[in-house]
Amino acid sequence: MTAKIVKRAFLFLMLLFIYLPILILAVYSFTSATQIGAIRGFSMKNYVTLFTTPELTDMIKGTLFLALGSAFIATILGTLGAIGAFYSGRKASTLITSLNQVPVVNADVVTGFSICILLVVVLHISKDTFIPLVAGHVTLCAPFVFLSVMPKIKQMDSSIYEAALDLGATPFKALVEIVIPQIVPGIISGFALAVTLSLDDYFIAMYTKPAMFDTISTYVVNATKGSQTTIKTALWALSTVIFAVVVLIVVGMNVRAMRQEGARHEHNHN
Repeated sequence: MTAKIVKRAFLFLMLLFIYLPILILAVYSFTSATQIGAIRGFSMKNYVTLFTTPELTDMIKGTLFLALGSAFIATILGTLGAIGAFYSGRKASTLITSLNQVPVVNADVVTGFSICILLVVVLHISKDTFIPLVAGHVTLCAPFVFLSVMPKIKQMDSSIYEAALDLGATPFKALVEIVIPQIVPGIISGFALAVTLSLDDYFIAMYTKPAMFDTISTYVVNATKGSQTTIKTALWALSTVIFAVVVLIVVGMNVRAMRQEGARHEHNHN
């Protein structure tokens, strides 16, 4: 009994530690307070500022476009890498998997600095082309897509691809019509994770972004160092919106998974 109470108390404290700061920020985003500490009257001015200030809306649109584009490219590369590693020999598969771990455990600041040196200094590619920035985010995200897709591939019967080839399908047709449909959940999870990583990145963006472009992370860091109180409090609203969207997506995915599981059990029972 005591052990159960301790476990529940520990879980409660961890959840409180994680979510209480976010909830406090959300509460202050609906007030006219200019700093955390004194709650003033209810106000929607932060949200009005967030969605009516061109500087903020352009920053949000640019960040979303970068995240979706980078995640799309990273998903293709990560998925193909996982499929290639799975169908390779044992040594080649081990080598590919090991190399994939390097960007995962490597510090973002090292990745960003290395890409900046390679593309900007060595290859003389201008940051204004957005190529270094996109390359950096793809490099950040693709290994995680690989890790999301690989378990789904391992759950798949490895012989069905060869069976499709024996029945006359071309390698590309067998890949598209047999392999890909079975690993779609892993691909979707990898894409969602890639979008999140791109939105959250700061160090790689700082080294590779054009001078006049800001992602949400770089903008927030720079804004907190400035003296524009209106912009700072509008960022409280932005944080609340991002958190709300993430919660809705997670809840939606869990509800869908529960419904699919329930339908599967009902089908098996019948």
